[in-house]
Amino acid sequence: MGTFALAAVSLVTLLAAGTALWLVSLRRNDVSIVDVAWGPAFAVVAALGLAFGEGARPRRLLVAALVTVWAARLAARIWRRNRGRGEDRRYRAFRERYGPERYRWLSLFQAFWLQAALAWVVSLSLQLAATAPAPEGLVPLDLLGALVWAVGFAFEAVGDAQLDRFTADPANRGPVMDRGLWRFTRHPNYFGDAVLWWGLGLIALAVPWGWVGLAGPALMTFLLLRVSGVAMLERDIAERRPGYRAYAARTSAFVPWPPRRG
Repeated sequence: MGTFALAAVSLVTLLAAGTALWLVSLRRNDVSIVDVAWGPAFAVVAALGLAFGEGARPRRLLVAALVTVWAARLAARIWRRNRGRGEDRRYRAFRERYGPERYRWLSLFQAFWLQAALAWVVSLSLQLAATAPAPEGLVPLDLLGALVWAVGFAFEAVGDAQLDRFTADPANRGPVMDRGLWRFTRHPNYFGDAVLWWGLGLIALAVPWGWVGLAGPALMTFLLLRVSGVAMLERDIAERRPGYRAYAARTSAFVPWPPRRG
């Protein structure tokens, strides 16, 4: 299967899966399940590339393995975080704004199909890496991409683990997390997520026209910085965490850096 065919099959598959999840959300009255599906959506695209792509099998295996590990960890964490909490406050706010009945239909486009479309664009690097017939084996750029992915994955996984331990302690309901990786960046998990996707983009650069796939890491970085990650979290966190303004004043927002003094 060539690039255009895989792209078409991936888009149809993601939209179909999004529709099925939307139907489940109607029964549960909970749109939050779309968050758990974010990582697995990319694993699906990687699996399609592994099964049907015409690219070198070692590269397809490498991409599928990296994406599946990332997706499984992220989905498991989001599922544990959301379990028993009901619908996320973001979706409750939309439900109140548009009305319960109207939002039942609107959520299909606003949450499920939009996420499917975004996942399709971000995964362009995966699709290109899986379908380009040359080079036939792994090259140094593949290994460099895997190394960058590993650095990003470590930042994301360690940052999440540190935050989970911090928030699990009832004594930390008010204080701000400023330990470990969080001492050097306010969002080590989001930074790591961006970095690992640039690693996958480097793997795509190993194949002809792979530069087109850099649209994926670029879009993911934009989403993390301006849409669903840093911007959304920091919109009202200072109201919930009184010490956050002082923390933000001394700590880099995204790229790790020694904290400012003063």
